[in-house]
Amino acid sequence: MTKPLKISEEAAVQMPMKTVASLIIIVALGTMGYFQMIERLNVADTRLQIMEKDLNENTEFRIKWPRGQLGSLPADSEQFMMIEDLYKTVEKIEEKQETNTTNKVNIEF
Repeated sequence: MTKPLKISEEAAVQMPMKTVASLIIIVALGTMGYFQMIERLNVADTRLQIMEKDLNENTEFRIKWPRGQLGSLPADSEQFMMIEDLYKTVEKIEEKQETNTTNKVNIEF
């Protein structure tokens, strides 16, 4: 027969200090480990949110830049002006060449 266990407010528990210190250290390590895991999850979540935002901005840029919806570079504008000037110059040269070829035919004739 076993004696029933009587627990009351006045019951005393005796533990060696080594065991008490070990329990305190185990609880402290468990708590510290838990908060480190939570912090790692927070860091990973933050990085994920930043990468999603960058990805969305990159997609928007990739779609809108070729369409000209985000503007153009100053170098592009300068090149367009130079190309336009070259077209005008070539047209003038072609006109002069055409008039010169007819003059040559007229002179020979």
